Amino acid sequence: MSSRTQRATSTNKPTSPRQENIGLTLAIGIGLAWCLLLGLLSATPQWEQLEVKGFDELTIYTAPNQSSFPITIVGIDETSFREVGLQWPWPRSLHAEVIDRLVKAGAAVIAVDLIFSEASNKKDDQRFAESIKSAGNVVLAAQNSYEETSSGVRLWQRGNPIPMFTNAGALTGLVEVALDRDLVVRELPDSQDALWRVILRRLILTHPEVHPNLAVKPGSRIRYIGPDHSFPYVPYYEVIKPSGKLPKDFFKDQIVIVGRDVKASPDARSAQADVFATPFSARMGWLIPGAEIHANILETVLGQHVIEPVPKIAVIALLALVGFASTMLMRRWRPVTSALVCIALMVSVMMFDWWLFAGLQLWLPAFAVLAVVPANYVSLGGVSFLRERARKREITQAFSLYVTPQVVDQLLSNPEHLKLGGERREVTFMFTDLAGFTTFSEALTAERTVYLLNRHFTEMTEIVLKHEGTVARFIGDAIMAFWGAPLDDEKQALHAVAAAIEMQEGMRLLRESFVAEGLPAIHMRVGIQSGSAILGNLGSARRFDYTAIGDDVNLAARLEGINKLYGTEIMIGDAAARQVAGDIPLRRVDRVIVKGKSQPVEVFTPCTDVEIIRINDEAIRKFRLQSWDDSERLWKELLERQLGDEIALLYLDRIAGFRATPPEPKWDGAVSLDKL
Repeated sequence: MSSRTQRATSTNKPTSPRQENIGLTLAIGIGLAWCLLLGLLSATPQWEQLEVKGFDELTIYTAPNQSSFPITIVGIDETSFREVGLQWPWPRSLHAEVIDRLVKAGAAVIAVDLIFSEASNKKDDQRFAESIKSAGNVVLAAQNSYEETSSGVRLWQRGNPIPMFTNAGALTGLVEVALDRDLVVRELPDSQDALWRVILRRLILTHPEVHPNLAVKPGSRIRYIGPDHSFPYVPYYEVIKPSGKLPKDFFKDQIVIVGRDVKASPDARSAQADVFATPFSARMGWLIPGAEIHANILETVLGQHVIEPVPKIAVIALLALVGFASTMLMRRWRPVTSALVCIALMVSVMMFDWWLFAGLQLWLPAFAVLAVVPANYVSLGGVSFLRERARKREITQAFSLYVTPQVVDQLLSNPEHLKLGGERREVTFMFTDLAGFTTFSEALTAERTVYLLNRHFTEMTEIVLKHEGTVARFIGDAIMAFWGAPLDDEKQALHAVAAAIEMQEGMRLLRESFVAEGLPAIHMRVGIQSGSAILGNLGSARRFDYTAIGDDVNLAARLEGINKLYGTEIMIGDAAARQVAGDIPLRRVDRVIVKGKSQPVEVFTPCTDVEIIRINDEAIRKFRLQSWDDSERLWKELLERQLGDEIALLYLDRIAGFRATPPEPKWDGAVSLDKL
């Protein structure tokens, strides 16, 4: 391989195991940092409020929206106020009548969610007490209030029904419910005399076949069956004044809760009595009566649907597991692939959370677990972006001084190419050289020589790049360029020849400029050939070159040199000429066997004169047929059109020589150029 085929040099070290380990350690460190941070955040009140929103969503989407147990609410609603026609509070004799009618209808337990902590009309109280005693299954509401005594001490005071009612046999249960920070009722009251526990104890006395689990854990949560009025509601007045719409056995064996039924929105809750927010309130826009809160609690316990939070240690363990898994799966960060991994992990966690909630009655506060996945995605993506920028900057700095921007871009896009190896490609090569450079450079100072070369290289490089070529290297006063690598180019030969023509036009302008500056009138020769070559990185593991190897590389370099024999500026090999046929007019020059080759190659040069091309091709055809007279006549005709044509003069000399010494019998018109 000649000096003209010296290679475009680049240096780089392949990614080492140490670098891989550093990247893995960094990724694991990021994952652990997020796990620690989210673990700490999850213990804050603000984060807990976020987690309970997840509980609300699970409650809503897993709600059956209907009751499975005999629980009915008798609601003191607006219609009942109109039908009864009395101001509140209603006389207790009216409540006594309701109890009597419910007992007669077969109600199992009657829970009255109204406070009777003060005496009223004696006759009405007596009537109510008699109904309680006769029923034997009445539970009345009690409540705690925070009051200040006469001595200034502030204490919780329990407001029980008046002794007349408890002495008549009424059981009492506390109606207080626990409010979360956002004033939503989610937690089961865990006091031993909570209303729901007292109701179920009363139910067991008359229905021993019922075995509810009263030993719920503190912190357990209500499994709401739906939004407000998901339970059967009967207006209060329908019990007092039956319209016949209800079946006679409608209340048989029912747990009946009597209470206020006031329609209220969350914005109006401060002005309403006995209404509360539930997980459904934010979406449905309505609060729920206290009686229905207790109905949901009873439904939860009877159906064994008490929701228990997953232990904190298990949440932390899952957080660490998901954090580690997401770190390992996304450590080689790719935007799309990592996004799919991120989505898959988050969906898996949500499905697991759903399964725990709906199937095992366990609530997993999953927002911290979910958050660690996109947090790792963003963090690893950010680190990858910064590392990529740094890596590209290093590669650009390392390679931009040695190879073309196209090669650098390819290396940036495909860093795996930064290793020893190559690939065979179809490429078009160009070699240029300045005629007589050694001679005129000796007459110039070093500074003037560098100035001339730099201007020459700059002008020619711009033209090569304009025509989508790659300048592989400057070799002394020569340029090596190619098309078809590192980027594919379907019109590589056409681009190369067009570039060569424009480069020679540029040289004429540059030559005039140099002469005006007192510099030599430089001339450039160009050789072009297309063919197969191996392109890639060859060398040692510590230093290698981006290079091209192959016979056609050498041939392109040789074609540049034979220009001086024919007086041409551009010499094109047959493989490249075939690709540009029909696009750029070419003049056939000769069939040559260059140094180092055994097979002849047809060579061509660009020509815009169609008539010269016609005469030239016919003259060469006659020459190869050894029709010396016809060929000579045609060459002389060509000289008349183009005085001093060196190709024609060369062939006339050959004809004269062959007349004196005829060629060998198997001569095919090829000429051996061993010295070029």
